[in-house]
Amino acid sequence: MRTHRFAIALTVINLGILFFGLVQNHWAAAQNGPAVLPVLRGRALEIVDDQGRIRATIQVLEPSSRLQKSTALLRLIDPKGRPGVKIVASEQGAQLSLIGESDTTQVLLGADGPSASLKLANKDGKQQIIKP
Repeated sequence: MRTHRFAIALTVINLGILFFGLVQNHWAAAQNGPAVLPVLRGRALEIVDDQGRIRATIQVLEPSSRLQKSTALLRLIDPKGRPGVKIVASEQGAQLSLIGESDTTQVLLGADGPSASLKLANKDGKQQIIKP
């Protein structure tokens, strides 16, 4: 009988210590606020909608035959999978592309090396290029 009482007392003490530890940990977390990671690092990021379709990407493209330098690229993609907004940054400069209903409807704003330009194009093929 004595062993039985000792086991019950020891169990109650252990439960008390566990409860105290959990309450203290919860109280400390509430004082510090939610845990926030200072930096998210990776080679690329994809954001998907509820149907699993990619709607936005951020990636770093390494130099290739088409790209001379490393390039950072942000794409915002419409529900049909077409990029609607594209922002590109490289050592030579940067470009902002806004694409309309068709691929020919677009606004391109770019700063490439020492020059800058703004290109406006309509679906019917009319274009206007503005340079300083």
